[in-house]
Amino acid sequence: MSDQSNTPVTQEGPDASVAVMEPQTQPPYNVILINDDDHTFDYVIKMLCELFRHTAEAATIMAQTVHEEGRVIVDTTTMERAELKRDQIHAYGPDPRIPRCQGSMSATIEPST
Repeated sequence: MSDQSNTPVTQEGPDASVAVMEPQTQPPYNVILINDDDHTFDYVIKMLCELFRHTAEAATIMAQTVHEEGRVIVDTTTMERAELKRDQIHAYGPDPRIPRCQGSMSATIEPST
């Protein structure tokens, strides 16, 4: 997407002196969950359902994808919301089903292409 500025655009027509602000769209960002061996499928599915409101079916597919491919896009949104969702993943806490688990899963954000 192109980086657009809020430059006034002059309308043609009877009231040509009126400047109209073109709406500015924000570029989308992906929230990417990173695989590890310290969290169960149940943990990942529960987290995705709670934090992103994914259905259990969609969360299960994402859990399988992160397990097989090492990463999965769990949301595409604005940069600010992507940062919030990444931080929520990082703050979700350890998996109580795995004693060695010391903390949350990892996530990152990147521009959507």
